[in-house]
Amino acid sequence: MVFSLIGGFVLLFLAGELLVRGASNLAEKLGVQPLVIGIVIVGFGTSVPELATSVRAALQGAPGIAMGNIVGSNMANMLLILGAGAIIYPIATKRSHVFRDGGVGALGAVALGLAAWYGQLNRFTGIALIVVLIAYLWFLLHDDHKQRSALDEENNVERISLFSFAVFVDSLILLAGIAGVLLGGKFLVDGAVELAQVYGIEESIVGLTVVALGTSLPELATSIIAAFKRQTDLAIGNVLGSNIYNIFGIGGVTATITPVPISTHMGTIDIPLLIVMSVVLIGIVVWQHGVTRLTGVAFLVGYLAYVFSLLA
Repeated sequence: MVFSLIGGFVLLFLAGELLVRGASNLAEKLGVQPLVIGIVIVGFGTSVPELATSVRAALQGAPGIAMGNIVGSNMANMLLILGAGAIIYPIATKRSHVFRDGGVGALGAVALGLAAWYGQLNRFTGIALIVVLIAYLWFLLHDDHKQRSALDEENNVERISLFSFAVFVDSLILLAGIAGVLLGGKFLVDGAVELAQVYGIEESIVGLTVVALGTSLPELATSIIAAFKRQTDLAIGNVLGSNIYNIFGIGGVTATITPVPISTHMGTIDIPLLIVMSVVLIGIVVWQHGVTRLTGVAFLVGYLAYVFSLLA
């Protein structure tokens, strides 16, 4: 139990180091913007726990858990993870990126709000969300390729081949980092749940705190390591990408498997709060050109207040 907790923490941060190193090396060698790597690869990789949890819940006849997982993870991404990263090192990024990628996340939150109006996320909406995600990723990669090609031609730069040995090695480092982060998160959650059971803590409290937070641990570890290494585009790209995958990818896949009911509390409180926070995040980042340490502290306090309101 204790070894699982300690081992989980150690593995999370060692693997997080590999993940950030592999991602930043790939971005540099291939000329891809670190933010794009953060959204497309790191964001997807660290969203795997949410995907596994939501799909498992849907297959076991409890799709409502999936909606709580999506909304709760996105709140943790914006307040806890971005806040912790900003406290370590202020996060700076371009306004245009936040308008584009944060805007897609905000539109996803609005889509959940519309679904809540009808009481469920149905299969048709689920398929539509998946289609939008594919279109967004295509646009993101196409736009990055166009900008990279123009800059390379202007500066007469030759990029390393996608199939080179160096890219292969960095890809292995990246994949090893993702695998290690996911495994470390599993060890940590398993140890925490066992600890809670031994000391007789209510299972519902464990689910709302330890397990819900556990699926966001990969994002937390990755963003903290990225902040320490001052790879701020990776840190914010990880959060924005994870939020987009959670709604469009995980929400879409889960709803396609089975319609996801949305409770009254979720539809009237949690999802509207998610919409507000998604818009506020864009406003703050655009105003400050990023997230300052002071704002990071405010985000952490806000997350603690949110969790407290859930448990009260």
